[in-house]
Amino acid sequence: MKPKALILQWVHLFNQGNADALAALYHEDAINHQVANEPIRGKEAIKKMFTEEFAQAEMTCIVENMFEDGEWAILEWKDPLGLRGCGFFQVIDDKIKFQRGYWDKLSFLRMHHLPLPKE
Repeated sequence: MKPKALILQWVHLFNQGNADALAALYHEDAINHQVANEPIRGKEAIKKMFTEEFAQAEMTCIVENMFEDGEWAILEWKDPLGLRGCGFFQVIDDKIKFQRGYWDKLSFLRMHHLPLPKE
């Protein structure tokens, strides 16, 4: 499966809030690094991250742009509340091996009325 097709599937599952199916798209030793947070290593830890995040806030990923170059897909997204970000996905053997995301964590926390980090 081409990276772009896999990430479109990722978006669909993300919008369903389906942590189990999302985790199935990752390699066993995948890394998910949302730069606002520490990297998450391994499929099970990624599944736990999604489970916890979906329990905290209702999230929707609206695709604005998607690009593909070799084993990489780049997703520019927005959500209905106005948050924007982008993600870089390395796809090897039809699974996500590495993901890096850029978005404004402080704006996300405020939009969802979640506690702000302590200084």
